[in-house]
Formats: sequence, structure tokens, C-alpha cells
Amino acid sequence: MSSNPQNLSGSEIRQKFLDFFAQHGHQILPSASLVPEDPTVLLTIAGMLPFKPIFLGQRTPEFKRATTSQKCIRTNDIENVGVTKRHHTFFEMLGNFSFGDYFKEQAIAWGWEISTQVFNLPKERLVVSVFEDDDEAFAIWRDKIGVTEKRIQRMGKKDNFWESGATGPCGPCSEIYYDFHPELGDENIDLEDDTRFIEFYNLVFMQYNKDIEGNLTPLANQNIDTGLGLERMAQILQQVPNNYETDLIFPIIQTTANIAGIDYVKADEKTKISLKVIGDHIRAVVHMIADEIRASNTGRGYILRRLIRRVVRHGRLIGISGEFTTQVAETAILLSESAYPGVRKRENAIKAELQREETNFLKTLERGEKLLEDIINKAKQENQTTISGIDVFKLYDTYGFPQELTAEIATENGLNIDEAGFAAEMEKQKQMGRDAHETIDLTVQGSIDKLAAQITVTDFVGYTEAIASTKVEAILVNGVAEEEAEVGTEIQILLEKTPFYAESGGQIGDRGY
Repeated sequence: MSSNPQNLSGSEIRQKFLDFFAQHGHQILPSASLVPEDPTVLLTIAGMLPFKPIFLGQRTPEFKRATTSQKCIRTNDIENVGVTKRHHTFFEMLGNFSFGDYFKEQAIAWGWEISTQVFNLPKERLVVSVFEDDDEAFAIWRDKIGVTEKRIQRMGKKDNFWESGATGPCGPCSEIYYDFHPELGDENIDLEDDTRFIEFYNLVFMQYNKDIEGNLTPLANQNIDTGLGLERMAQILQQVPNNYETDLIFPIIQTTANIAGIDYVKADEKTKISLKVIGDHIRAVVHMIADEIRASNTGRGYILRRLIRRVVRHGRLIGISGEFTTQVAETAILLSESAYPGVRKRENAIKAELQREETNFLKTLERGEKLLEDIINKAKQENQTTISGIDVFKLYDTYGFPQELTAEIATENGLNIDEAGFAAEMEKQKQMGRDAHETIDLTVQGSIDKLAAQITVTDFVGYTEAIASTKVEAILVNGVAEEEAEVGTEIQILLEKTPFYAESGGQIGDRGY
């Protein structure tokens, strides 16, 4: 007779997991920051990352066993967020870890116990996978746990050999899947069928260290690293169609829908995708800013900026014309503050960063969207499939429109962008900057310095305006101030105000043509 899964909130799932392993000798540790100590990754991408030095034998653990709920961010599948049922940028990974203590048999036994006795998942709804060469794990599942052979699937390295990155700790793994349709039987089980199966628990048997050349060296101690996806378990236990409709994310979606005046249930699929993107990304940016990441044009700061911009753009796609991110962020903070008090402590910083980025990006969108729309319409009329690199660069250089945003909008309209052409235009700009350093005649500086004492400083308006009406304050011909100049003469002019950026801070100055 099968048991019935418990209908638990996300917070209850998190606490039950931690309590279970605490009762089995694990020390509950707080989530590490999203800014990792590991220099090989920009963000914390897995629950095991904070323990990587321990797994490598570089640090002595304070405890033999630990359990955590770790904040994680991955952006490698960002285009799938909101489209599939389970892809996210931000997610929580529940984990239990053994540092040279228990190994495969105990990890498998506890994984099965918490799944079937704590969360009450029916045994007949569970399928497990093992690495194709891991006969030991296969035998444990079959002989010790009692899973039938047809419900133990051998998988290749791509699916069942876990690696934290290009280098570092790794090993074979065993995964537990939930079967939404056990009535289909045990013949021809395909774990890639995400309409039937969802993988929710990964048990990694950390046995090796992988070096830069791909060589595997046995670790000094055999370790256990596991990860149970909180959002996935919430979907199973709350019996909703996808992760986004769990109590971990759906209140954010509902807040956004209310701002847009949308009924989520009646919304079309495209609108739902935008709502899901916002629901996912706002969780990510709230926690990133809480961990003191600032938006910028490089590294993790650029990831933050990109996520905020995607939130803003998807807001516009569903009809939100004004600023809204701080309202949605408040819901995300409310959902997170009990488990992660730091988000409330950093509330002012979170909202200030969001407002600043949103305000600036809305101006960028207003400048660039109309031109991109014209480019797309022209391409369609001419039966083209690709937007030229020159057009992509013009959007980027003149309007501040990010290349990946142009690519995303192009894809939505069935078009590609010429990435190679864009890269070539970027290189041309860099070369012009290098040439400018070599050819600019600085002998006129003395004349400019004299003029500077007589006229007001040029007002730079480029942060808010791309086009400006201005007054010519002075004309220089061969370094000498003149009242006028003949047609065709090379001159320099000083303006009352300008939207053109001067070369400074490592950024190439604006150039005309």
C-alpha cells in the first residue's frame, strides 16, 4: 500500500531536511555567500562549492558531517528559464556531506529514508540511476534497498559522473527520480522524459580530483556530496505543474501579474514565460545584492546587470511601462527573510541598486527598441534570417543596447545575429582608439588651456541624452582660435554641452563619421 506525499511548504521542506540530518550527526551550517572563495568560478554554483578545499584535502574540516541549504546561481541555461518547468538561475540546494566518514551505502540508505519516510514519497514512484561502471552502487540499490533492476538505470558519464568545474573534486553519482506516471510501467524507462520524471536528489560519491589535463587522482579520503533541489521537491509535494507555481516563487509571479493587471491563470504562454522569468530572476538579484554584488560591466557584476535588465524587459513585454522592480523585490524579500535574514538587513541597498539600474536601462530601451524594431521589420521584408553585425554594433555603440539583448529579441522574431560581424566592428572601434593614441596632435593643448580660462566647462549630458542641441563656443584651426573656417578645413571645436563621451577610465571615447 503506497503512502501519500506530504503537502509541505518550501520552508517546511528545508527545515525537515536539515533536522533529519542533524539527528544523524550532521552539523547544520549556514549558507555560504554567493560570492565564492574559489577563484575559478564567479558565483556559488553548487552546495559543495564551499567545501571544495576540504574535498581536496587543503583544509581540515571542523566536522565529519555537515548539512546545509545553499543559495546557488547558474546562468549557463538562462535562455531556458521560464520556458521549461525546472530551469532557474537562482535555486536552493539542500545537501548532506561526509568528509572521510560514511560513504556509498550509508548515503544511499539515508537518501532513500528521507525520500520515503520523511517526505512520504511512494516507493513505486521512485526510479534511480547509477554511473554505468558503478556496480557497487547498483548492488546497494538492488540488494540493500530493494529497488527492482528495471528501476535502476545505468547512465553514461554525461549524466552520472559529477564534476564541479574544469578541475576539482569529482566522482560517480546516483540520482533519485520521481515518476509522475508509474502506470506506464517499467519497460523502456526514459529518464530524459521530463513530462514523466523529475530528478530531485543527487548523491555524489566524491572519489577523485580532476586536474587541468583531465587526469583523475584518488582523493585522500572518500567523501559524500549530495544535493536535493528545494524547488523540485516543492513541486512534487505541492503537486503543482512546475517549480514556478510553488510557494517559493509563485507569490513573486502573482505580485508582478497584479502590477501588470494580468490574470495568470488566463494568460497566454508567452505572458506566463515573462512572468516566470521575472519570478526567477528577481530572487537571484535580491540575493546577489544582499551578498554585496554591485551591477557593473564585468564579472559577476555584469551577470547581475544582465539579470536586472531581463526583468525590466520582460516587464515591458507584459505591459508594465513604469518602474516596478522594487515592488517585486519586496515580495522576494518577504519570502526569503526567515531563512536568510541578510536580505532584510540589506533591503535599502537592494532597492537602491534595482532602482538605479532600472531607471538607466529604461532609457536605453526607449532609445534602442524602435531602431531594433525597424531593423527586424526590414530583415523580414527582405526575407533575411540574420541581423548584420553592423546593425548590432550600432545598437550597442550608439544606444547602449547589449548584444545579448539584441540576440534574444532577434531569436523571438525568428532571426539570428551576425556575431562574427559584431566582433569585427568591436575590433575596428578598438583599433580606432589605438590609432587615436598614435595620431592625435597634442600641440593644440596649450591653446585649449587658454580658452578654458575664458569659457565655461563643457557640460557632459551623455548619461541621460544621446542627442543634444548645443552652441559652438570656440573654433580651433591648427591650434589657433578663429572666428570661422573654410569648408574642408580640419578643425577642433569646443561645445557648450555634449553627449559625447571623452576617452577616460579605460573606455574609448565617442567618435563621429
